[in-house]
Amino acid sequence: MKTVIIGAGISGLVTAYAMLERQPDLALTVLESTDRVGGKVWSDQTNEGFLCESGVNAFLNNKPMTLDLTQSLGLSPVTSFDASRHRFVYSEDRLQELPSTPPAFLTSTLLSVPGRLRVMLETLIPRGNLPDESLAQFATRRLGQEAFEKLIDPMASGVFAGVAAQLSLKSCFPRIHEVEKEYRSLILGLVKLQIKARRDGSKTKPTAGPGGTLTSFSSGMSELPLALAAKLGDRLRVSTPVESLTREGRYYAIHTAQGKQIDAERVILASPAYAQANILQDLAPNIAQEIGAIPYPSLSVCCLGYKRNKINHDLNGFGFLVPSRERRHILGCLWDASIFPQRAPQGYVLLRVMIGGARNSELALLPEDKLMDLVRRDLKDIMGIDAEPDFMRVYRHRHAIPQYLVGHRSRLDTIEQLLQKHPSLILTGNAYKGVALNDCVANAYHLAQTLQPT
Repeated sequence: MKTVIIGAGISGLVTAYAMLERQPDLALTVLESTDRVGGKVWSDQTNEGFLCESGVNAFLNNKPMTLDLTQSLGLSPVTSFDASRHRFVYSEDRLQELPSTPPAFLTSTLLSVPGRLRVMLETLIPRGNLPDESLAQFATRRLGQEAFEKLIDPMASGVFAGVAAQLSLKSCFPRIHEVEKEYRSLILGLVKLQIKARRDGSKTKPTAGPGGTLTSFSSGMSELPLALAAKLGDRLRVSTPVESLTREGRYYAIHTAQGKQIDAERVILASPAYAQANILQDLAPNIAQEIGAIPYPSLSVCCLGYKRNKINHDLNGFGFLVPSRERRHILGCLWDASIFPQRAPQGYVLLRVMIGGARNSELALLPEDKLMDLVRRDLKDIMGIDAEPDFMRVYRHRHAIPQYLVGHRSRLDTIEQLLQKHPSLILTGNAYKGVALNDCVANAYHLAQTLQPT
C-alpha cells in the first residue's frame, strides 16, 4: 500500500522507521514542510560554543522503547549529571528544593506545617466522581490548596506550558487518574505498587514522580531525528509543504504548495494539529474543526551564557519552576550546563529560560529586547544575577505545546468516530495521546504495529 506520512517531527519519523522495520519494501514517502527534520527537537550548536536546545532538551530513560530505538540507530545516549536530581521551586521570595523522599517532605519548608499535614490527609479523601477533572480540581481536592499552588501549578507550566485549571488530569497524567480510580488514595496506591514491585522482583520502583534519569546525546537531542532521517534516505522530502488533501477513488490526492499532486492509498498526518486542520479543510471539515480547536500557546526559549565567575549561585541542580502565584514573567529556568556535558564552553555556564505559555502567551512574542529585559529582571530577583550575559539567543515557538484541556478525551472519541468515514486516513502526533518524546515514540511504534503489512 503506497503510504505518505505528512510531517517529519519525531512522531512522523519514528512511525516511518517502525513501519519500514516491519516491511522494508513498503512504498513510503515522508513529506516535511520546513527545510529540516525534528519539529520541536532541534539542537543549535552556536559559533560561540554553546549547545542550545530550542525545544525538547531530554527524555527519561524509564521507557525501554526509546532506548531500544536509539540502540537500533547506533546512537549513544548520555545521562544527566547527578546534580540534575536537585530541582527547585521559587516560592516565598527564594529558591526551595523539591523534596524527593518522604523524610525530606516532612522536613521541607516549601509547604507550611498545615500544608504538609493536609497532604498527609490525602489517604482519607474519597475518590473523585467527575467524568473529566482539571488538574487544579484534582490536586486541590486530594492534596490541598497550598500543595496545588506550590507543587502542581508549576509542574503544569513546566511540562505543558499550561494552566492547571484548564488541563485535563485524565489526558495529561492518565496514570495518576488510574491510580486514584484503582486504589482511591495516591499515597496508599504508591505504597501498594511498591510492595507489588518488590514481591515481583522488579528493579523499577514506583515513585511519586515520573521516574527515570534525564537522557540526551553528546551533540544534543537533534542526534535522534537526524539519525532517523538518514535511515529514511530519499524517502524523505523536506521543504515540501502540503496545502490540502482530497479523495479520488481509492487514492488520496496530496496537493503540495509547489503545485504538485502526490497520490497515496494511505495517508498518515503527523504534523501539528493546527497544520492537520488546514490540510483537512476540504476533505473533512468536521474533523478539521475538532482538531483545530486544540490550543497551542506561544512560548519562547531564551538561552543566556555567562562566564562562570559572573554568577554567585552554585547552580547545583536542574533548575527551577515558578508558580503562578508568584506573579513573575518567566515560567522557569534550566541550568543546562549542570544537567548535561558540553552545553557551554570551558569556564562558562548556560541558562535556558522559558517565558510565555498558556499563562502569558503574549509575552513570548514580544520584541527580543523587551523579552530579554523581562527575563533578566526575573533572573536578577530570583538568582541575584545582575551581570550582562556574554551570549544570548531566543527561540520562538508561536505554536508550542498542544494543550489537553478538560474534554480532550471526549474530543478524541469524536475524531475517531469521524475518521471511520475516511479509510486509511490516520492522525497521529503529540496533540493526541502524550506530549513527551517517550510518548511520541511509543505511540509511533504502536501505530506501526496496528497497520497490517501489505
